[in-house]
Amino acid sequence: MGVRQQERDQEIVVLLLDAAANLAVPIVIGAREASAIAMAQAGLVTPRPMTHDLLRDLLGAVGVDLERVEIVALDGGIFFAELVLSNGSRLDSRASDAIALAVRTDSPVLCSAEIVAVAGVEVVDVEQQREVERFRDFLDHATAADFTAPGGPHEPGAPPDAGGQPDDSPP
Repeated sequence: MGVRQQERDQEIVVLLLDAAANLAVPIVIGAREASAIAMAQAGLVTPRPMTHDLLRDLLGAVGVDLERVEIVALDGGIFFAELVLSNGSRLDSRASDAIALAVRTDSPVLCSAEIVAVAGVEVVDVEQQREVERFRDFLDHATAADFTAPGGPHEPGAPPDAGGQPDDSPP
């Protein structure tokens, strides 16, 4: 999902999204790694290659691709990753470095289900949350007249539908 700075404690995290489970895994990273990831996501190119650019270029020069990054363990709040290469090699890596390289090579970042279950936090759709809050507010202030008025239910203070017909009836 990207790099974010948490307001409450000023930590920088990279967020991995598990869209199927609607969960995000926040991984605390350093400022340099955060910058490297954000720059690559934004498509910014530096005049000289940064470390992760050099690693990408080195892999290309020896004819090896980064197939994927796997976040394989979580121990004491530290995430462990492996680079899975096209030649069958698996290399131990810091999660932040692995993600920075994956962004540069358009390689997928995978996270084990166990880690998502332990470290994942629910992703909240802000607009959906606002709509639920508006509906709850409507229910808190609704009266019987809101449901018996011509035109059916409507938000308190809002005029009923112009045609006076319920929303599901034919025009």
